[in-house]
Amino acid sequence: MLIVDTALKRRAEENNPIRVGILGAGFMCQGLANQLAHSVPGMRLAAISNRRPERALNVLAYAGFENSKLSDRQTELDEIIRSGKPAATEDAMLLARSPEIDVLVDTTGSVEFGAHLVLEAFKHGKDVVLMNAEIDATIGPILRVHAHRYGRILSACDGDEPGVQMNLVRWVRGLGLTPRLIGNIKGLQDPYRTPTTQKAWAERWGQNAAMVTSFADGSKISFEQSIVANATGFKVLQRGMSRGREYRDDVMAIGKLYDIDQLRELGGAIDYVVGTPLTKVFVLAEHPDPKQQHYLNLYKMGEGPLYSFFTPYHLVHFETPLSIARVVLFRDELAPPLGGPVVEVCAIAKRDLKAGETLDDYGMYMTYGEAVNVDEMSAGRYLPEGLVAGCRLVRDIAKDEVLTYDDIVLPPGRLADTLRAEQYRHFRGETWLEDLLKIAA
Repeated sequence: MLIVDTALKRRAEENNPIRVGILGAGFMCQGLANQLAHSVPGMRLAAISNRRPERALNVLAYAGFENSKLSDRQTELDEIIRSGKPAATEDAMLLARSPEIDVLVDTTGSVEFGAHLVLEAFKHGKDVVLMNAEIDATIGPILRVHAHRYGRILSACDGDEPGVQMNLVRWVRGLGLTPRLIGNIKGLQDPYRTPTTQKAWAERWGQNAAMVTSFADGSKISFEQSIVANATGFKVLQRGMSRGREYRDDVMAIGKLYDIDQLRELGGAIDYVVGTPLTKVFVLAEHPDPKQQHYLNLYKMGEGPLYSFFTPYHLVHFETPLSIARVVLFRDELAPPLGGPVVEVCAIAKRDLKAGETLDDYGMYMTYGEAVNVDEMSAGRYLPEGLVAGCRLVRDIAKDEVLTYDDIVLPPGRLADTLRAEQYRHFRGETWLEDLLKIAA
């Protein structure tokens, strides 16, 4: 923290702030824009893009920027930013190409749209910080291959669950312990929630009903835990992880839920539980040194063998500027995959589905996502939850059945499909998805 604070203070004193462009103008963007405007010296909000540009202008007004300007031309947008005002635009590519922006933050939650924007940003010398777990879990490993070709960074963000977990993992490892289980906490779990059931809650907090649904039905936490798995090599104990197991006892005793020998054999696991009080994420770790075990017991950590470390909150947009600074100033990437995917998110039928139907997006009415180890994902040719939108069913699918590529016809020409096929070939030497895309074309 201190090294980031000091570096940002220096940028502020030099009148050389990090210029930030935000993709998307939803709930997270609104909070981040306000944070950048009032609480982060050495950093400046340069522009916001949104498919409804009036929404971008509203967010800028919310953050206290009066008379912000809208532009759909590159030269004009760049001139607005140079003048010291933040710009708004419908065309996100202008942000990716602007020489007046240093780094982009993707808050969209879109996989296909995000793929185009991320690659364009790399081509124009920009790093990208993701508040978009869906794209990271679906094609994050191969996007980082492209990032490195351009000397760029694609990073998860502080404050969001994957970032909070990985910061805790790094801290625990720094103490000399070996993490065995990395866990997340949910408030509720119901795979059959829809935007209709979540509408009132979403409106109460000014959020998008589909995004809120992805929280409730388990899709979002599956995306988040897949990012952590890919950054650590840890796997799931079973498809779907705990599937909503409740644990409302003391987080310091949560290790009793797990078999340490099973965790050791697996190398480590990711999971989540529902309802644990005063906890957002946790890490269960062991220490090989009996002398240090004695000290941990003295320090009220218990007798082991699994010691529980936890963080009680995740503050999302409050902490995201830390990631921006880490990436731009120190080239420090948060939650990079060790290599190819270890865990992915497969699509499950939320209701009985009929041949001929076209699937809606995640967080909607037709599917929910579950985390699954990549070997099972590939062997079963499972359809990824992040890419369900627009797929047309060729057979009936029963409620709670896994969807596969053999069950659907893909929308033509999607970049994200091509990147995912490249990801399988690059990291696993598998070409079945590339072959399928050639047939579909």
